[in-house]
Parts: sequence; C-alpha cells; structure tokens
Amino acid sequence: MTPVKGYAAKEVGADLVPFDFERREVGPHDVAIDILYCGVCHSDVHQVRDEWGGSMFPMVPGHEIVGRVTQVGDQVTSFKAGDLAGVGCMVDSCQKCSSCVEDQEQYCDLGNAGTYNSTEMDRKTPTYGGYSKNVVVTDNFVLHISEKLDLARVAPLLCAGITTYSPLRQWNIGQGHKVAVVGLGGLGHMAVKLAASMGAEVTVLSTSPKKEADAKELGAHKFVVTKDPEAMNDIQNYFDFIINTVSAPLDLNAYLALLRLDGTMVLLGVPPEAPQVHAFNLIAKRRRLAGSLIGGIKETQEMLDYCAEHNIMSDVEVIPMADINTAYDRMVKGDVHYRFVIDLATL
Repeated sequence: MTPVKGYAAKEVGADLVPFDFERREVGPHDVAIDILYCGVCHSDVHQVRDEWGGSMFPMVPGHEIVGRVTQVGDQVTSFKAGDLAGVGCMVDSCQKCSSCVEDQEQYCDLGNAGTYNSTEMDRKTPTYGGYSKNVVVTDNFVLHISEKLDLARVAPLLCAGITTYSPLRQWNIGQGHKVAVVGLGGLGHMAVKLAASMGAEVTVLSTSPKKEADAKELGAHKFVVTKDPEAMNDIQNYFDFIINTVSAPLDLNAYLALLRLDGTMVLLGVPPEAPQVHAFNLIAKRRRLAGSLIGGIKETQEMLDYCAEHNIMSDVEVIPMADINTAYDRMVKGDVHYRFVIDLATL
C-alpha cells in the first residue's frame, strides 16, 4: 500500500480537513496518476452532507480528475508514464453485464464502483476521490486528455461535460433543433456551450435576469426569465429538447408545457423530493420525460476528443485545497462561475 495525502469529511456535514490514507499498489492492469487538478462538483456537497443518503465516512470527494501518469501495470498498453490522463465518476464496473458490454458502464447491472463514497467491485474496499495527491485506477476507466487545452478547465468535463454531452448525443441534437437549458450553473453552462457547438438554437431558462449577459456570452441565442408569466407563455410548445440541470424543487409541468409535439425533457439534477408530473402534460403532445446519468467510458472519451477539437472547456475558478470549505459555502449560494477546480499542487 502507498501512503497518500488528501482532504476528507470525517462525518456528516463536517468541514473537510487533511486526511492521510493509502492507495493500493499498482497491479497488472492499473494506472497510477499524480493528480494536478480536481473539479468540485455540486454532488460533492450533496454527499458530504448526506443529502442523498448512504454517505460513507471518512469521505475523500472528487470525481473530476486530471493528472499525469507516473506508473502503469505490466499488462497496460494504452497508457505510459508521462501521459496526461483523466478519471471521471467511475473507477470500475463488472464489465460483463449487457450495459457494460454496450459501453454503458454507468448503468452496470451490478452497480459501478464510484470514484468516491463507494467501494471497489469487491464491495468492501472503500474508494477515495480526487481531493488527494494521487490515484490508482484500472486502465479501462482511465481517459486520455489532450495536451492542447488548459488542464484546470478540462477537469470539470469529466462530470459536467459528459453529463450534458451524453443526452445531446442520445437524442441526436444538432442543426435545426430548438434546445432549452434550465439553470445556468456548472452543468448548465456546459450544456449551453455543447448544444450551441452542435448547431442547435439554444435558450437559457433562468429565474435570474442577471444571468442573461453570461448566457449570451456562453453561446445562448435567447434568454427567458421563468418568473415572467408572459415570457413563459410566449414559448409554449416551442422546444424540441429541454436539458433540466436544476436540483432544487421545480414545477416540471410548467416546463413540459414548453415542449412541442414529441419533445423531450431530460432531467440531470436530483431534487430533494420527488417531483409531481400531471400525465396530461405528457399525453397531450406525446412528450417525453427522461433522465440521464453521466456517460460510459467510450462516450466520455468521445466527449473529451470533441471538446479538444472544438476548444470547449469549462469556465472555472481555481482554488487552493485549503479553501475547499469556503468554496462549498459559495457553491451552495451560487457564487461561482461556473466550477471550482482545486490545484492539487497546493496540497
């Protein structure tokens, strides 16, 4: 075992503090990575505060990891020491079920091994995430990172990027489609960039009129304040696709009414309580309400390559490790444009 320094929450809701733990030695199919940057996802806060239930402590969060390979196992052929590499929300899966065989490891029938707040596939060994100096991951779950891009701005692509890219690809969004993005945060700003790059007409739906300038700068063509009944009425039956990134309680019926015939709203956020949907809002226009969870490893690599080709990165604020608790408080208040990223050189 190899000693590692990180930051962890020792119990529910506790501040993150320095934490020493151990990583496994590099096995035949493993890749060891020195972590350079790790994005701070809102789900980190949810899990540290046990807002989804089932949190395991001590918890080292972080699943938006970018670093450089230091060592590979003797059976690894896709990476070598010195390569840039990324790790997203998963570090393993059964790799045998129908979902895994179809490159959809996030839907593994046995449950994938999360990068943190989870266990390895032995269901006993806890996983610790990217708020740490290094990580050891099986090679099938390590991603190639382009040297072209700002690494700090690439880190959030490992969650926010793939979470928004995957549904856009699943529903074949492109030229001629009218897409709405609900919420302009870490997920929303990536949804805007990606949908616009694919040729869609993009409208941001937000409760805050102050975000209009930012939305347009990110690539949105239109902006609607959802608190304005007249503005909402003007876009009834208008959109082909709605990406809903909001985790706060929301009246989904009001947003379903914005979909045209055969339109789809996909949910990416997880509200604290189950939303209520009137069946008529689906039946009347043959609308669809769907969900989507990150993406498989193959699709995540596709997304990273796409972003490198189109120079798409997250807008970030880089912070030292010691500022993580302040960053959590600011993130809950929406005081970040649009993702915090930890510089692990500061640990």
